[in-house]
Amino acid sequence: MPFDGANPDHVTAAMCAGASSARARDPRARRTAGTSRHLTPPRARAWRLFPPPSLPHHPLTITPPPDSLAGFATWCLVASWITRTHSHVDRLWSVTPAAYACVYAWRSAWDPRCALMALLTLAWGARLTMNFARKGGYRPYEQDYRWPVLQRHPMLRHPVAWQTFNVGFIAAYQNVLLWLIASPSAFAYANRGTPLCAWDFFAAAMVAAALILEAIADEQQWAFQQSKHRAKGHRRREEWAEDYTRGFRTSGLFRLSRHPNFFAEQCVWVFFHGFALAAERASGTAPVSGWWGLVRSVGGFGGACYASSLAARVGRSGLGAMLLVILFQGSTAFTESITGGKYPEYAAYRRVTSRLVPWWPRGAVPPPARGGPRT
Repeated sequence: MPFDGANPDHVTAAMCAGASSARARDPRARRTAGTSRHLTPPRARAWRLFPPPSLPHHPLTITPPPDSLAGFATWCLVASWITRTHSHVDRLWSVTPAAYACVYAWRSAWDPRCALMALLTLAWGARLTMNFARKGGYRPYEQDYRWPVLQRHPMLRHPVAWQTFNVGFIAAYQNVLLWLIASPSAFAYANRGTPLCAWDFFAAAMVAAALILEAIADEQQWAFQQSKHRAKGHRRREEWAEDYTRGFRTSGLFRLSRHPNFFAEQCVWVFFHGFALAAERASGTAPVSGWWGLVRSVGGFGGACYASSLAARVGRSGLGAMLLVILFQGSTAFTESITGGKYPEYAAYRRVTSRLVPWWPRGAVPPPARGGPRT
């Protein structure tokens, strides 16, 4: 039947058809049409807040890495069986996050934010690789001194228990963690094309500062250990005489923190996660816009909504950083248990020096005893 503009039924039908075609052209309307029709508003908001991982446009599924993750994990596992050593993930630690970030930057046609993130991870990886190499980490059959100690733990002493730990934690979990700490690049890739903002420059400055802090701490520790063992080109220094007797360094950054390099490594990836939040803010998908929006949302129901929305976004893009911080807590405690058993003076050093965060000492480190470290 031809269209009759004077017929009210035809006018109504035309208006409905126009509205339907407008919704069909609007991708946002297409995405939310099916959701809002069948879900109550709170559930619809929850759906958008916690999208299922299988959604095709979820940032972590844009360039899925199962093949590369499986390949890295398989290599580490098989190599551990062949060499009977377990530091193969350590050899990849400074390589795979930078590789993931560079892949996202390349796929984004070198979007400024993705390229900046790739550049920072390359700087981090190059420095860490150099430090690991000069300590002999890439020599055949070399492994971290902590793995044999851990293998003698009563719960892991049985071969079946150790191989379960080798498959589940050393080979699989650590490689997943290395991908997760680089996953903010996926969120930047999902929001590519948005301009850099002040939060990007803040995150870049903090990552660079953490890299510098980590480099200084590693260099101070390297210089002391080389001097302590009388390596070629590293003479003994009078100001380190007491530390030679103790067996470990207590000066420089190590006067403010027992593990300044561990602290800096965690800071690198915590602030790297800031790029993901900056990307979502620049694209207009952040929970609030600007400082005034944050102030208005504080308190009451608005504050609760903001907190839950921010926690969801931080959790999705910052999971790797959170898991890394948790891992470092256990790793630091285990490292100190070994150090305390080897060096009798370490307990006194622990009492007056911060564990991770550089802070003012709680007192002077007592002079060392004559006995020296246990070997």
